[in-house]
Amino acid sequence: MVRRGARRTIGSNMAGLVEELLSPDLTDDFEVVHSTFQPHSRITDSVIRPTQEVGYLVSGQLEVEIEGTTHLLTPGDSFRVRGEAFRWANPFDTPAVAIWVIAPPVY
Repeated sequence: MVRRGARRTIGSNMAGLVEELLSPDLTDDFEVVHSTFQPHSRITDSVIRPTQEVGYLVSGQLEVEIEGTTHLLTPGDSFRVRGEAFRWANPFDTPAVAIWVIAPPVY
Protein backbone atom coordinates (compact mmCIF):
# COMPACT_ATOMS: atom_id res chain seq x y z
CA MET A 1 0.00 0.00 0.00
CA VAL A 2 1.30 3.45 -0.89
CA ARG A 3 -0.71 6.45 0.28
CA ARG A 4 -0.82 9.54 -1.92
CA GLY A 5 1.26 11.63 0.46
CA ALA A 6 3.83 8.86 0.94
CA ARG A 7 4.91 8.33 -2.67
CA ARG A 8 8.65 8.20 -3.23
CA THR A 9 10.01 10.69 -5.77
CA ILE A 10 12.24 8.95 -8.30
CA GLY A 11 14.26 10.03 -11.29
CA SER A 12 16.12 13.28 -11.68
CA ASN A 13 13.30 15.81 -12.13
CA MET A 14 14.88 16.50 -15.51
CA ALA A 15 13.29 18.70 -18.13
CA GLY A 16 10.20 19.42 -16.05
CA LEU A 17 9.28 15.80 -15.35
CA VAL A 18 8.29 14.81 -11.81
CA GLU A 19 8.01 11.05 -11.20
CA GLU A 20 6.62 9.27 -8.16
CA LEU A 21 6.75 5.55 -7.50
CA LEU A 22 3.27 4.03 -7.15
CA SER A 23 4.66 0.55 -6.50
CA PRO A 24 5.45 -0.15 -2.83
CA ASP A 25 9.09 -0.87 -3.74
CA LEU A 26 11.30 -2.00 -6.62
CA THR A 27 11.41 -5.72 -5.84
CA ASP A 28 8.89 -6.81 -8.50
CA ASP A 29 9.45 -7.53 -12.19
CA PHE A 30 7.84 -4.17 -13.04
CA GLU A 31 7.32 -0.70 -11.59
CA VAL A 32 4.34 1.64 -11.73
CA VAL A 33 5.13 5.36 -11.97
CA HIS A 34 3.00 8.52 -11.69
CA SER A 35 4.54 11.08 -14.07
CA THR A 36 3.73 14.80 -14.18
CA PHE A 37 5.01 16.64 -17.25
CA GLN A 38 5.17 20.37 -16.54
CA PRO A 39 3.91 22.86 -19.17
CA HIS A 40 6.39 23.53 -21.99
CA SER A 41 8.69 20.68 -20.90
CA ARG A 42 10.39 18.18 -23.18
CA ILE A 43 13.35 15.89 -23.61
CA THR A 44 15.39 16.57 -26.71
CA ASP A 45 17.30 13.29 -26.95
CA SER A 46 15.50 10.02 -27.57
CA VAL A 47 15.56 7.37 -24.86
CA ILE A 48 16.31 3.75 -25.71
CA ARG A 49 16.22 1.19 -22.92
CA PRO A 50 15.73 -2.59 -22.77
CA THR A 51 12.21 -2.41 -21.35
CA GLN A 52 8.58 -2.82 -22.19
CA GLU A 53 6.58 0.23 -21.13
CA VAL A 54 2.91 1.11 -21.24
CA GLY A 55 1.71 4.64 -20.57
CA TYR A 56 -1.82 5.89 -19.88
CA LEU A 57 -2.59 9.62 -20.02
CA VAL A 58 -4.77 10.69 -17.10
CA SER A 59 -4.97 14.43 -17.82
CA GLY A 60 -3.60 17.14 -20.08
CA GLN A 61 -2.05 16.48 -23.48
CA LEU A 62 1.30 14.92 -24.28
CA GLU A 63 3.26 14.38 -27.47
CA VAL A 64 5.08 11.04 -27.55
CA GLU A 65 7.47 10.27 -30.39
CA ILE A 66 8.17 6.56 -30.94
CA GLU A 67 10.68 5.59 -33.63
CA GLY A 68 10.30 8.98 -35.31
CA THR A 69 6.49 9.06 -35.37
CA THR A 70 4.85 11.66 -33.12
CA HIS A 71 1.52 10.87 -31.46
CA LEU A 72 -0.66 13.41 -29.64
CA LEU A 73 -2.13 11.81 -26.54
CA THR A 74 -5.25 13.09 -24.81
CA PRO A 75 -6.84 11.80 -21.57
CA GLY A 76 -7.68 8.11 -21.81
CA ASP A 77 -5.12 7.36 -24.53
CA SER A 78 -2.41 4.77 -23.97
CA PHE A 79 0.73 3.63 -25.75
CA ARG A 80 3.42 0.95 -25.61
CA VAL A 81 7.18 1.11 -26.12
CA ARG A 82 9.21 -2.10 -26.52
CA GLY A 83 12.85 -1.10 -26.62
CA GLU A 84 12.22 1.52 -29.31
CA ALA A 85 13.63 5.03 -29.34
CA PHE A 86 11.14 7.44 -27.78
CA ARG A 87 10.88 10.94 -26.39
CA TRP A 88 8.13 13.16 -25.08
CA ALA A 89 7.07 16.82 -25.07
CA ASN A 90 4.40 18.85 -23.35
CA PRO A 91 4.25 22.03 -25.47
CA PHE A 92 0.95 23.00 -23.87
CA ASP A 93 0.04 25.45 -21.08
CA THR A 94 -1.17 22.83 -18.59
CA PRO A 95 0.56 19.87 -16.91
CA ALA A 96 0.07 16.38 -18.31
CA VAL A 97 -0.25 13.41 -15.94
CA ALA A 98 0.44 9.83 -17.00
CA ILE A 99 0.71 6.44 -15.34
CA TRP A 100 3.55 4.23 -16.64
CA VAL A 101 4.15 0.53 -16.13
CA ILE A 102 7.78 -0.37 -16.85
CA ALA A 103 9.33 -3.84 -16.96
CA PRO A 104 11.91 -4.48 -15.79
CA PRO A 105 12.19 -1.56 -13.36
CA VAL A 106 14.64 1.16 -14.41
CA TYR A 107 14.93 3.02 -11.09
